[in-house]
Amino acid sequence: MAVDPRQVVAGFLTLSMFVMLGNMIKHDHFSSSTEQLGLEVTGVEFNSMKLDDDAEMNNVNVGGLENLMDADEEVKPCWTKPSPKTQPSNGFVTFSLTMGPEYHISQITDAVVVARYLGATLVLPDIRGNELGNKRKFQHMYNVDKFIRNLDGVVEVIEELPDEVSAKKPAVIRVPNRVTEGFIRDTIEPTFQTNNYLRLAVIFSSVSLRPKETNNKDLDATACLAMFSGLELKHEYSEVARKMSDRLKELSKKSDGKVLAIDLRTDLLEKKDCKTTRGARRKGCYNADEVLGFLRNVGFSANTTIYLTEIGWHQDLNDLKEEFPNTYTKDDILPADKKGEFLKSSNSDLARALDLEICSQSDVFIPAVPGLFYGHVTGRRIALGHTQILVPSQSSASTQASDFISTYISNKNHLAYKCYC
Repeated sequence: MAVDPRQVVAGFLTLSMFVMLGNMIKHDHFSSSTEQLGLEVTGVEFNSMKLDDDAEMNNVNVGGLENLMDADEEVKPCWTKPSPKTQPSNGFVTFSLTMGPEYHISQITDAVVVARYLGATLVLPDIRGNELGNKRKFQHMYNVDKFIRNLDGVVEVIEELPDEVSAKKPAVIRVPNRVTEGFIRDTIEPTFQTNNYLRLAVIFSSVSLRPKETNNKDLDATACLAMFSGLELKHEYSEVARKMSDRLKELSKKSDGKVLAIDLRTDLLEKKDCKTTRGARRKGCYNADEVLGFLRNVGFSANTTIYLTEIGWHQDLNDLKEEFPNTYTKDDILPADKKGEFLKSSNSDLARALDLEICSQSDVFIPAVPGLFYGHVTGRRIALGHTQILVPSQSSASTQASDFISTYISNKNHLAYKCYC
């Protein structure tokens, strides 16, 4: 039987193609193209690509996200500790901490700056919760020894007023947050000269933490010291926050090794924090579905470990959990013996303090609500060199994570950049 020369040639070509394919696999000739796409050639990544079209498109952007998550900046304090006060104190300044730890940081900063300018003694504040009669001492939440030690020589701090002073009535002064030297000189100092016992009430007409032009380097350094070296949770509570962060890192090692913290507060969406006087939602407030859409758009892997600052679980979170199954709240990762203390409604400031610590330490932070929490987490992250902060947007025009970096970071317009460089 005659052999068709064309069949011989075809067989030879087919055999040659299989040999070439085998050599390409052997020598990893496919690796360059996948690296260019930012794909990690593992079973986990390719499995996640099979979820749906969105997941496949998301993984194309993983390389950009990885670069963002690894972009830590090394910074050091730019300020020097203010010179010690040599003159004796000539009066007392008192105040209370209210509304939660993000407000506590600002209240402490303003009180220390005022006391420094006046040369007054600062009395440790009490801490007042949102419920009437809910009050605790400073040392019940914060590390009092470290607070006094860090302010040594800058401001004299005492735990309680002398009896002869506490019997008097203080002059109460409403102080705008981020108090200026001019306000202290024109409004507070005259009152202090006639009544050397003041009680400050810090008011928050603005929550911006952008830098302001000042000419008093001593007060600038005092503000940096108070804001970034003032408040620290007492050891027992800081250990709880550390254990929770460690737990999230442990969980993340089973997936893609990264922790994303999202300040998502369903309870605030219908309150004045997120509503205009006409009832419309304020800019910067996002619900769970909008956050989910943002995560898809930017390209987070379905394996990402997510921490939500929500207290408890809401039905609105179900779709987020379904698409990102490694999503957790405090109730999931709090040590069992601490849940009763931290999850009580009367201890909401303690729960928020844990959120502040975890969001400051996570690989990436996403603020889904605006305000001081976002601002102070950003400040702490700048001080730590963790500048991976993405602000959500409803626009789908871009899928590049770099387009959503917080302007506090991209424009370096957070006051922390006056303290760290």
